[in-house]
Amino acid sequence: MTRLFFVAGALLAGLGVAAGAFGAHGLEGRVSPDRLDTFHTAVTYQMYHALALIAVGWAAAQGWGGLVPAAGYCFIAGTLVFSGSLYVLVLTDTPWLGAVTPFGGTALIVGWGLLAWGVWQGG
Repeated sequence: MTRLFFVAGALLAGLGVAAGAFGAHGLEGRVSPDRLDTFHTAVTYQMYHALALIAVGWAAAQGWGGLVPAAGYCFIAGTLVFSGSLYVLVLTDTPWLGAVTPFGGTALIVGWGLLAWGVWQGG
């Protein structure tokens, strides 16, 4: 399980760098400045939560089971839904996808709460 969170964090971070480069070099002038800001928000949240997954992997390696892995799964799902919906919204100009984004944000918030509680309990 520890390996899963480290690998997921590393993959999401690498994809975040690629998405950031694409946004900076491939989207500028092709989408509105507001949409470019939205894309940047997706990249930012993806990178933060990629690092959070690495922290979850570290906490799991310390033997802090229980809620810590649940936090990792929330981070994975939340990043895919939050950032993913924003990427698709920008790339396809499909505004209704903005209604999906808060579900991802909620999963991210729950993940932080689970991580805090799991680490506090030490397992």
